[in-house]
Amino acid sequence: MNEHQAPQIARVGKPAPTFSCEAVSPIGEFQQVSLADYRNKWLVLFFYPLDFTFVCPTEITGFSKRLDEFTALGACVLGGSTDSVHSHKAWLKDLGELNYPLFSDITRALSCDYGVLLDEKGIALRGTFIIDPDGILRYALYHDLGVGRSVDETLRVLKALQTGELCPVNWHEGEKTLGKA
Repeated sequence: MNEHQAPQIARVGKPAPTFSCEAVSPIGEFQQVSLADYRNKWLVLFFYPLDFTFVCPTEITGFSKRLDEFTALGACVLGGSTDSVHSHKAWLKDLGELNYPLFSDITRALSCDYGVLLDEKGIALRGTFIIDPDGILRYALYHDLGVGRSVDETLRVLKALQTGELCPVNWHEGEKTLGKA
């Protein structure tokens, strides 16, 4: 989001808030990323509070270890925080190999648009969003800082969304759906 745009509001079933920001690639190079880069693909976009913390690296490396599963579903993963790309790059030395970019929301505009910004702290809540190939937000999960998210659940929901059908509680791939909506 450029500094002159009005804030967008993330709403499931509506176009996902657009963004363009700097990121650190898996090999530690700076790059620009935008929602438009993921057109015609599923995107799992997630926010975490801060670099060099305790819960965040478990999530970041958890998504990275399972990136092949997301890729097999035609999905990309993009994670990030309000830290700078320089902080991300320094942290990559501790995190080890990472298989997707980490975006920097240093302006906090993206965190604001997706409703995860904690204004008083200047950091993001843990937020996970699934955006479909047409740019429509299909899933949004927000939760407290102290509990890591579930990569298993994110994959389960992605698979359920991709069926295009009604999926009952605790549905898993291969199980019967409830048919079309």
